Amino acid sequence: MATSATRRAVIVSGVRTPFVRAFTDYTRMDSIDLADTAVAGLLSRTGLPKAAVQAIVWGGVILPGAAPNIAREIALDLDLDPGCEGHTVTRACASGLQAVTTAVAAIERGEYDVMIAGGSDSTSNAEVKLPQKLVHAGAPLALGKPKPKDYLSAVAQLAPFTDLLPRRPKIAERTTGEVMGESAEKMAAIHGVGRAAQDEFAARSHHRAAAAIDSGRFDDEVLDVLTPEGKTVTRDGLVRANTSVEKLATLQPVFAKNGTVTAGNASPLTDGASAVLLMSEDAARALGFTPLAAFRSWSYVSVDPRDQVLIGPAISMPRALDKAGIALGDVDFVDIHEAFAAQTLSVLAALASEDWAKTRLDRDTAVGEIDPDTLNVHGGSVSLGHPFGATGARMVTTMANELARSDKSFALLGICAAGGIGASAVLERV
Repeated sequence: MATSATRRAVIVSGVRTPFVRAFTDYTRMDSIDLADTAVAGLLSRTGLPKAAVQAIVWGGVILPGAAPNIAREIALDLDLDPGCEGHTVTRACASGLQAVTTAVAAIERGEYDVMIAGGSDSTSNAEVKLPQKLVHAGAPLALGKPKPKDYLSAVAQLAPFTDLLPRRPKIAERTTGEVMGESAEKMAAIHGVGRAAQDEFAARSHHRAAAAIDSGRFDDEVLDVLTPEGKTVTRDGLVRANTSVEKLATLQPVFAKNGTVTAGNASPLTDGASAVLLMSEDAARALGFTPLAAFRSWSYVSVDPRDQVLIGPAISMPRALDKAGIALGDVDFVDIHEAFAAQTLSVLAALASEDWAKTRLDRDTAVGEIDPDTLNVHGGSVSLGHPFGATGARMVTTMANELARSDKSFALLGICAAGGIGASAVLERV
């Protein structure tokens, strides 16, 4: 998608909850609770009347089974206009960005003037799946009017009495069985990304995130959250300002005996939510809002998961640049989702490779090297955390704010996602 319509959608504001480690402060808040909190905070911060919100698009990965359309639940929970439309999208870790670009497209087509888009996930409240063997035997009893003989029949179906306990959930590819950390290890080997480089990248992510917090860079976007237990959470809970390459070097590999990926250079399991307020440019100005940024282009691609499942941004980022009509050298900020330091560094290596350009991008020259000073200037998922559905909206908010604050022109976003997905977008200052 390259936006060229005269009717332009603009980013007016964005907020997020502080991101915290799973099973800590937000354990009693599920994905809907976190979404409600983010959207309510967005409305409060902006002063936008509830009745003005015409539609919501929400992204999520761990969707609640009883109410998977989180977007509509937000509208109902917050007493928005009953006619406020809502639908939920899921594109693995790119779900938040998908929600935002879906809303942008709807506004630019003229469907709506005011929309909210974002995403949330609560790993703490992931539903544990029962073995199908147990479901097939027990469901008829729970859903019908069983007779005594039906219970005996159900017990007989369970024999032999093995594999009846829930299995530990894994963040793995369904088609290959490969765990994401194993994918990162594979990519590190392919692109020659060593342990020292990964730890250095992770330390820099933490230091930049800590500096952003201390400088007040996140004050406009991070909300105070009151938990059901009465605790007020005001800061991201995963950022370690005092970490160092030396400390990270003491951690043991997690996914391979002699590997390079550790708990310190990978994104942790995280709970949180992000929300973005989008409007047509005319509506924003009529309502008295100053636009921050707009989308120049976006690109979603897929690669073979049997190859490098997390390498997608090395294809989607160049495509987004091409669609925007600009080159990497024109970009002021690059923000890449840090699922793993190994994955991010592998994407950087591919973008700088002529061989990658010729074999995967059908071009003669490399996309280019990214200046570390422009990359993830306020940290990323390794330090801030990664609530799967929220990360894309977080990145949009942070980069829109940074473009407006710094008076720069362009920001390039890149996200890897399960299934071999790459998602990217180019933001431009308004």
